[in-house]
Amino acid sequence: MCGAKTALRKNATLAIGAQAAAAVLLVGTAVLAAEGAARQPGSAAPTFYRDVLPILQNHCQGCHRPLGIAPMPFVTYGETRPWASSIAYCVKAKKMPPWFADPRYGRFSGDPSLSPAEIASVGAWAAAGAPAGDPRGAPPPRHWAGGWSISQPDTIVQMPAAVKLPAHGNVDYTYEIVPTGFTRDAWVRMSQIRPSSPQHVHHAVVYVRPPDSKWLRQAPTGVPFTASSLPDAQSRRDAEWTDSDILLVYAPGSSPDQWPAGMAKFVPAGSDLVFQMHYITNGHTASDQTRIGLVFAKQPPGERVLTLELTNDRFVIPPGVDDYRVEVHGTLPNDCTLLSFFPHLHLRGKRFEYNLVHPGGSIETLLRVNYDFYWQLSYRLAQPRFLKAGTELQAVAWFNNSRNNPHNPDPGAAVHWGDQTSDEMMVGFFDVAVPASMDKWQFFVRRPRTVPK
Repeated sequence: MCGAKTALRKNATLAIGAQAAAAVLLVGTAVLAAEGAARQPGSAAPTFYRDVLPILQNHCQGCHRPLGIAPMPFVTYGETRPWASSIAYCVKAKKMPPWFADPRYGRFSGDPSLSPAEIASVGAWAAAGAPAGDPRGAPPPRHWAGGWSISQPDTIVQMPAAVKLPAHGNVDYTYEIVPTGFTRDAWVRMSQIRPSSPQHVHHAVVYVRPPDSKWLRQAPTGVPFTASSLPDAQSRRDAEWTDSDILLVYAPGSSPDQWPAGMAKFVPAGSDLVFQMHYITNGHTASDQTRIGLVFAKQPPGERVLTLELTNDRFVIPPGVDDYRVEVHGTLPNDCTLLSFFPHLHLRGKRFEYNLVHPGGSIETLLRVNYDFYWQLSYRLAQPRFLKAGTELQAVAWFNNSRNNPHNPDPGAAVHWGDQTSDEMMVGFFDVAVPASMDKWQFFVRRPRTVPK
């Protein structure tokens, strides 16, 4: 993915950029044996309507519902019953719901993990033959806005032209510029990217191009194009690296943006949205017409959200190494409030962590993730963290380039930064809140630091 190489250079780059990845598999296709949870003698077995359905609503239906990303819905008893043993196995093994944050570091909102009691209840239900119970004991159905995981969008911006995808081979990054038609400035509190062919999308990034931006002005509007199709060398370079604001990044498993009250992302009147699409092939031809849904803040917020990144693109992972370490540092040019993290690696990614480096060199780990390329999740701090200008951030990634990595495309290759899945990336996105009057360029202006007398 591309990203801006602006400011904040220490050992590498803290920048403002883009990124993401491919493939979604959920609970499996075979019904697997599940062990029943221990129950007191004579106690009634859990039932679907009374005990299991509330768990599914709170932890599973975000994906497992009609128009959700999962291959099967878990909304009704008839839909869920055939999968009872498989569900019990997956929740006991903690394969589902997906969550990869090491519990020793940080607290995060939106953690879908089941409690031990909930895991035991699902196991006991499956072991008892998955009884339905009394439908009158069911909780009210959870409301979903069609296929959206956010509120019903106030507006939907869609790529005007579908992109045709071949069955095989690499596909260059594809762009589509879409005028918003906004006649007034917009503050976006919620947003969600929805590809029409998600199984072919390695990542999608939607950028905000304000009316005074010169970025990609030689490119066509409303039709797909690649960097190689642009008319001059400067335009081709501009397609690869930009300093435009990111509205949202999408990857398999990633969450939509839903900012707290008083915070939002900014889209100036007259802006275009630039869709950057990284497609993969899977043996079948297809077409994709991605769209983004936007929910606007009811009133101008007090704080503006910026998506930044810590990026190291100057590494070489030796062949056969199973725990190769890459790191990057950067310092914040202004005060801000740290909100969330979104790490991005490719198929050799193993672990990723974000740290604060305190004066004197001590390390405070904010997030450590056991990385899964096929579930690239966002991690939102339960309690946002205020950080002063000059705070040093560190991101560290570990890669498994050995034969023990079942997803490794070529354990015998030395691996560099690159766009395709067979290459690697090391990007630590993170979101911060700043005063609403401060744009990204102002945030990156370092001010003289005063020393108390």
